[in-house]
Amino acid sequence: MSYHNPVLLHESIDALDIKEDGVYVDVTFGGGGHSKEILSRLGEKGRLFAFDQDPDALENKIDDERFVLIAENFRYISRFLRFYGISKVDGVLADLGVSSHQFDVAERGFSTRFDADLDMRMDQNSKKSAKFIINKYSEERLADILFLYGELRNGRALSKKIVASRKEQEIRTSFQLKEVLQEFLPKAKEHKILAQIFQAVRIEVNQELEVLKEFLEQIPQLLKPEGRLSVISYHSLEDRLVKRFIQMGKFSGEPEKDFFGNTSEPLKKVGKLIIPTPEEIKLNNRARSAKLRIATLKK
Repeated sequence: MSYHNPVLLHESIDALDIKEDGVYVDVTFGGGGHSKEILSRLGEKGRLFAFDQDPDALENKIDDERFVLIAENFRYISRFLRFYGISKVDGVLADLGVSSHQFDVAERGFSTRFDADLDMRMDQNSKKSAKFIINKYSEERLADILFLYGELRNGRALSKKIVASRKEQEIRTSFQLKEVLQEFLPKAKEHKILAQIFQAVRIEVNQELEVLKEFLEQIPQLLKPEGRLSVISYHSLEDRLVKRFIQMGKFSGEPEKDFFGNTSEPLKKVGKLIIPTPEEIKLNNRARSAKLRIATLKK
């Protein structure tokens, strides 16, 4: 599990209520920890499909005839499952966010700890990197990203400083960016603010919230009547989308009502919100912000 230590492993797989002959999907394969646990609970006729667009993750492919690894973004889940003749599934698991491996490999540019190229692409074939966003986006657009995705109230001031600095010299590395914004990084809060800045840029690079919305919108049509959705999120922006979709079947506004005032949300929640135990957080610090939500189709 050195590639990625799976968070809420047993809780998230228990949530799928696995049937031995069922068809399941792990849309965030990574190091394969969750997938291996699903396979261990499947019988000979069970099937597991996994998605991951990161070439590094593809090296962890599991040698099992019940398993198929699809090298694509999970926003295309329905399209690629149809290619394999699958229209309905018994359960879908999503462990959102960045894998430990992506954070720990310096040259991927995800971590504030290393002086590396500003990259942050989960899909290495994508043309838009963090470097492009930092150096090419307008001041206004940068400010919006920092405010909306990093939840930074001083996003406008940060953006102004970035744009002024890049006129003198292109900002190529994480440490260069850190140096440019040093006046906004008081010692006591440096790590927290940098993490928020990096999160904002990473979400924009990988279109993470748009991908999550597209994925969730496909779930009601994809699940069998007793099927389960199990989603682990790591920050409030993701969790809010998952929670609202389970509650209302949409991401904003109020649920639509029919003539009689009845609403028609496609999903219903199963159980309560699950968070890691203090013991798990002690063993794996990256689990500290994880939230697991479970849903099934509304009857």
